[in-house]
Amino acid sequence: MKKITLLVSAAFLALGANAQIMSENFDALSVGDYMGVVSPTYWTTWSGATGGAEDVQVTNAQANSGANSIHFSSSSANGGPQDVVIDFGSMYTNGVFTYESAMYVAAGGNAYFNFQATQTIGQAWALNFNAEGGSIIIDDGIAEQAFGSYTEGTWFDLKIEANLTLNIWKAYIDGVQIGLWSNGVNTIASADIYPVQGSDFYLDDVSFDHQPYTLPNNNAAVSGFAMNSNIVGIDAMPTVTVVNAGSSTITSFDVTVDYNGNQYTETVTGQSIPSTSSMAVDFTTGIPLVSGSINATATVSNVNGGASDDDPSDDAVTIAVDPVVPAAGKMVVGEEGTGTWCQWCPRGAVFMDRFEQDFGPFWAGIAVHNGDPMVVNSYDAGIGGLISGYPSALVDRGADVDPSAMSTDFYDRLQTPPTAFISTTSTWDAISRELVVTVTADFQATANNNYKLAVVLTEDGVTGTGSGFAQANAYAGGSNGVMGGYESLPSPVPASQMVYDHVARAIEPSFGGDATSFPATVNSGDSHSKTYTFVLPADWDEQKIHIIGMMMDPTGRIDNASKSGIDALANLTDLEQTLKGFGVYPNPASTYAVVEIDLEATSDVALRLLDMSGKEMAARNYGAIETSSTIQLNTADLSAGIYLVELTVNGQRMTKRLVIE
Repeated sequence: MKKITLLVSAAFLALGANAQIMSENFDALSVGDYMGVVSPTYWTTWSGATGGAEDVQVTNAQANSGANSIHFSSSSANGGPQDVVIDFGSMYTNGVFTYESAMYVAAGGNAYFNFQATQTIGQAWALNFNAEGGSIIIDDGIAEQAFGSYTEGTWFDLKIEANLTLNIWKAYIDGVQIGLWSNGVNTIASADIYPVQGSDFYLDDVSFDHQPYTLPNNNAAVSGFAMNSNIVGIDAMPTVTVVNAGSSTITSFDVTVDYNGNQYTETVTGQSIPSTSSMAVDFTTGIPLVSGSINATATVSNVNGGASDDDPSDDAVTIAVDPVVPAAGKMVVGEEGTGTWCQWCPRGAVFMDRFEQDFGPFWAGIAVHNGDPMVVNSYDAGIGGLISGYPSALVDRGADVDPSAMSTDFYDRLQTPPTAFISTTSTWDAISRELVVTVTADFQATANNNYKLAVVLTEDGVTGTGSGFAQANAYAGGSNGVMGGYESLPSPVPASQMVYDHVARAIEPSFGGDATSFPATVNSGDSHSKTYTFVLPADWDEQKIHIIGMMMDPTGRIDNASKSGIDALANLTDLEQTLKGFGVYPNPASTYAVVEIDLEATSDVALRLLDMSGKEMAARNYGAIETSSTIQLNTADLSAGIYLVELTVNGQRMTKRLVIE
């Protein structure tokens, strides 16, 4: 079995006239019994071989009820060898499916399991559940859908309820709802319990049930509720999914989110939502999150203009919102090993983008390329010694994980107080393209000279031509599931269709950091800086460069980091408000080029043409120019090559590259 994303628990079965039901507390079995041998109707393994290393045995080391349970563990980097499957007997596509189990995760251990969507195991994953370090994350292979907590070394109850008719999925821990969502894959056929590296958990009181569901007439239900932020400091922009849970068409409704004493309402009109279809309502007002566990309630009302619908019991859903509180000044670094030759690496790109979107203020993502035109050899060599394959990821240079499984490490590191706050300042010379970066560590605790500073440059929007920029794609055709749109692209994805973000462009002074960063003794309150110089090649876009300053601790882990753009380009926002348009054409040019300027208001304008060494080839101060203007440059006498057209508007500069053929 290949772990695609995350999960934990087991499952369940039996046959009845209208439903299948199974309940197992393991107490009627003997210690040492293999479940695939004593209960073959429901319990088997991924390969089908029972009574051996893949199977699970009954134990009396722990129990939630009675004396017995089952135990899963693994010390293998690849997980296993246990790989237990509970067959639900058929693929459920409608009705209400419920799974419950008691779970005990040992201190320092983790737990994983998934629901398989079809009776052919390995074909599609419906759900993943992961528990580690007291945190629970449930995802559907597309997005994280539920967050909860547990106490290590203590039994807790897990319940997953899926109304497959309406695609309303819910998760509960100890009776408290931790998530509500519409699942990406809305079928269930079996459970796969697969201990990953470090797993150490027990299951008891496992049960499964399935019941039919009958639609009322006029009824709307909240089928999904996500705050879309789980971190204090990132405003939540909730998404509430409303399903037509009746037989009549829905044309209008209101959705309200109540959190921390405040109500936020979105009104939806002019719709035509047929029976069992859904609509996701994205809130346009941000909701500030506060620390502590506070309930948030999403309510659908005013359905088709009526005071109430036919089933008010499903109008509101309440979830506990207990956001993570970041450690002061903390930024987490994610380094991903990738390459255009790697057919599974689109997965890394998708999750790196997702982390930037969801956690940007606290996340610095770096895509370290291997074996393609974007490789930085020293960086590639450094990360290559820490990962087992591609794609792989390091969160603050911790353990090697799949990019789809970075969440647990991210949340853990986000809450770890850093030894120092990190910041950078920079100066930029557009003529020489020299970028000077100073990284500063403001210490919050004592340290020593075994801590080291480094600076990384990344670039977004990187493109190129040739086969080296074409991305191999195992997700082409959709046979390996949905992956951020790559399932709709060919393999390889042509270079003309690929845009690469978070691309590592340079690292100074080395992967391991600067051994001369600090003196032997560093006290809390001390501040130390190092300066590094980069010369950016002409084909790098300085406006898409990110500067990541970071400090490594004595073990080599990244203690803390910072992320910024180039300081000298920060004023481009003001310039862009004055300058509506700046273009150079034809480009490439031969005998002449035209500079087109479009201004919001009368402004002082100057223009220079420079070669790549910074030598001034032509210059003129045009004084005050009103609105739009075109300026012709005579390029007939220029040698073939790359030049810079430098436009100065009201003292602020912007450059464009001009190619002369």
